[in-house]
Amino acid sequence: MLELDEYKLELQKYKKPLEEVKASLDIEGKENRIKELEAAMEAPDFWDDIEKSGQTMKEIKGLKGTLEQYNAIKQEFDDIETMIEMAEEENDEDLTAETGEMLRGFVKKFEDFRIETLLSGEFDANDCTVKINAGTGGTEACDWTSMVYRMYTRWAEKKGFTVTLIDILDGDEAGIKTVTFQVSGYHAYGYLKSEHGVHRLVRISPFNANGKRQTSFCAVEVLPVIDDAIEIEVADDDIRIDTYRASGAGGQHINKTSSAIRITHIPTGIVVQCQNERSQHQNKDQAMKMLKSKLYLLKEQENAEKMSGIKGETFENGFGSHIRSYFLQPYTLVKDSRTACETGDAYRVLDGDIDSFINAYLVWKAAGDE
Repeated sequence: MLELDEYKLELQKYKKPLEEVKASLDIEGKENRIKELEAAMEAPDFWDDIEKSGQTMKEIKGLKGTLEQYNAIKQEFDDIETMIEMAEEENDEDLTAETGEMLRGFVKKFEDFRIETLLSGEFDANDCTVKINAGTGGTEACDWTSMVYRMYTRWAEKKGFTVTLIDILDGDEAGIKTVTFQVSGYHAYGYLKSEHGVHRLVRISPFNANGKRQTSFCAVEVLPVIDDAIEIEVADDDIRIDTYRASGAGGQHINKTSSAIRITHIPTGIVVQCQNERSQHQNKDQAMKMLKSKLYLLKEQENAEKMSGIKGETFENGFGSHIRSYFLQPYTLVKDSRTACETGDAYRVLDGDIDSFINAYLVWKAAGDE
């Protein structure tokens, strides 16, 4: 049967990649790490440090999830091989059709899983902090910032990740001037690092009485949440801490007390702020974590520049510097300028369907690093 021969050839294409994925995952190493962490959980004082124990549980869940995915995909590969043999022996058309359906499902699952194996950076498994700033375009840019914020929250929801609002400043007329939030979930930073850069929107502005097409921008900054195991020294004399009254939703306590915190790192000019926690102390802790993440990455970037002699990645929040364009008029299209990945279903992308762009970036970045 011609179809069965095609299925057999298609399945064999994935035999070597499946072995390569197994090797890159270091299955035995992950199994040993799980045993090590589970042994640590048996210590009587394990739950005394809630933050540390939470990180341990999260790592175990991530490692087990990866192993379960690999084992399920390997089992599916073996099942399809068996189905092909049975269909050949019995010359059964229904069995052949079922084999084709299984193969198509396997290919989709395997390709998605292979992308995850590219998430091997130092902080790829970590949570991340995302900051979106409105750029060129006035009220239109503020509206665009709110659309991008919604896009990421919808994406996180579909991935089963948690989004925690850290800081937000509404636009004067509509939308958001700037918003900072944390995305928590295994490989959150690994995925969302692809979104770092300027995003451009082209549409007929709802804020323009003449119905003219307008271009607006917002800048997305993505930072990993770095745990306390990495020591970052921040001298008291190097920072200025300002308190102010929080704005927006959050209850009477948040809005009526000066609990919001803004920290300025004087030597670098880095500014971070947090207003979403209920107390000034909690906001300060969150802001300091963000500052330390920025300082750590800045140091790493400077070291890389010294080694390579090249300038680090920077961008202007306006024309000529965007990483991705979203066209809503006169046609719908979303295109990434780095990978050339594109889709005509712009509204689906804005509803959080950005995995194709993330995957294309990871493949593109891996190819560039080779």
